[in-house]
Amino acid sequence: MNLKNNYHYTLITPLMIIIAFLGLTFRENGKKHFYVPIGIIGVYLVAEKEYHRKTNRAEILNKIKNFSRK
Repeated sequence: MNLKNNYHYTLITPLMIIIAFLGLTFRENGKKHFYVPIGIIGVYLVAEKEYHRKTNRAEILNKIKNFSRK
């Protein structure tokens, strides 16, 4: 993934969560269900990014450990 896409990814995800929160908070009851999928996708993207960051760090740490043993 190039650098330009990372900026879009980091800006759109919190925006999705904010839109969902505001929609659920301020819209009338009949139209609130339209904002639930946006919120779910936003939370999923944040969790996915954190999971991948954690696994990538673990892989890098293992590579450093293996390199230092040689």
